[in-house]
Amino acid sequence: MLLSLLLLIPFLGTLALLLWPGSPSPSRLRLITIAILVLQLGVSLAVAWAFDPSLAGMQLQEHHAWVPGIGLDYALGIDGLSLPLVLINSGLTLVSAVITRDLDKRPRIYFAMLLLITGAVNGAFLAENLLLFFLFYELELIPLWLLVSVWGGVNRAYAATKFLIFTAVSGMLILGAFLGLALLTGSVDFSLTPVLSERLTMGSQLWLLGALLIGFGIKIPLVPLHNWLPDTHTQASTPVSVLLAGVLLKLGTYGMLRFGLQLFPEAWAKLAPALAIWAAISVLYGSLAAIAQTDMKRMVAYSSVGHMGYVLLAAAADTPVSLLGAVFQMVSHGLISALLFLLVGIVYRKTGTRDLEVLRGLLNPEKGLPFTGSLMIVAVMASAGLPGMAGFISEFLVFRGSINVFPVATLLSMVGSGLTAVYFLLLVNRAFFGRLAITPPSGDAVEDARLDVQLAPVASRETIPAIALVAGVVLLGVVPSSLGRISEVATTALAAITALPGGVN
Repeated sequence: MLLSLLLLIPFLGTLALLLWPGSPSPSRLRLITIAILVLQLGVSLAVAWAFDPSLAGMQLQEHHAWVPGIGLDYALGIDGLSLPLVLINSGLTLVSAVITRDLDKRPRIYFAMLLLITGAVNGAFLAENLLLFFLFYELELIPLWLLVSVWGGVNRAYAATKFLIFTAVSGMLILGAFLGLALLTGSVDFSLTPVLSERLTMGSQLWLLGALLIGFGIKIPLVPLHNWLPDTHTQASTPVSVLLAGVLLKLGTYGMLRFGLQLFPEAWAKLAPALAIWAAISVLYGSLAAIAQTDMKRMVAYSSVGHMGYVLLAAAADTPVSLLGAVFQMVSHGLISALLFLLVGIVYRKTGTRDLEVLRGLLNPEKGLPFTGSLMIVAVMASAGLPGMAGFISEFLVFRGSINVFPVATLLSMVGSGLTAVYFLLLVNRAFFGRLAITPPSGDAVEDARLDVQLAPVASRETIPAIALVAGVVLLGVVPSSLGRISEVATTALAAITALPGGVN
């Protein structure tokens, strides 16, 4: 029942918050939510403790017939591909709840939606039935739309509507592929195994895989399906951005590996060269677009577009090393992007702006945000792949596992990795170095006004979540075996499904 607890705890918590009698204060609702999420994290750690990393297949499985007439079963399982994502979901949702403060409207609904999302994400990562996965995949759509449209910025309605449209199209394509697989194979068995695509012609496989690639490509997102992400991040609150970048984007990469590569291995091998090119384009476009941004949040959002391209490159190469790198990249990007958005949120709360044309000298030790700036420098180094941090391990594994299969695409992606240092150094140099100043966009501030800038200090409770994320980034970089031993057997087995000419598997 451990896996079912990962669903029951957040779902029952959602129900409890909605039915809680009276009018509890936002602080009390927040504490209740944190307590529920701590319990969820505890169960996630218990699952990790019970997990045997030497086994390649699904473990701790639960199976109950639900609607057998349409092939919908309650089937849960966990392996080395899904376990790290379940852990990061539990951890980052807790971070999102902890950093949520000063809610000015509908706190009961806000925290209930937070719990509903984390339960749905757990269900998607644990589902062994295609229809069950789709139900959980769609379940997080409306709660996240509410979190952006109600508690977002000035243009929240536009951003939330764009997110809703893109994600709805994503869901329709994924469901269409699953139903098409059943229709063409003449089976109503929607179990993840056995793989039924081998009964299909290559043309049918390519059409179904193409639908999955576009559907999950929207969620990741990959260029040119990324348009919704920068707007959503810009208008979302900091806790929602942490959850979106750290957890929800991983539904796309996980789905691509689990249901694209695993269900259609033959078609995947045919499309792999094109996927590698797509990955390189996404990496380079995301990096170049980030350089052009002046809004700190949009810069971090475009960096996610680039960094998620590494996962597609690793999946296209389909070697044991590259797929292990894909898992590392999903986890490290989750931690690093959450850290970056959290720190940008602190800067925005203290200065009232995220504009790199306006901010200067925030590293000032007396009047600025020196500790926040120091943490930002650490986050930037991690995202740029500095040795000793999680970003270096993940990128090294992806590139090492892909270079023999797709050398050109891998080299282009390496260029994109180098550009990460460029745009994040621009961010740090513009916002944190120099003389402290918050200059209006018109540029008419006088020098004396600049010298009088005094920012409110950052309370220690505001930086504790960031310190915890930094610790995770460093731990994963210094002791990569902590994750590698969990996922290595599973990714090796996944790579064995198909072998590409020239591959190292």
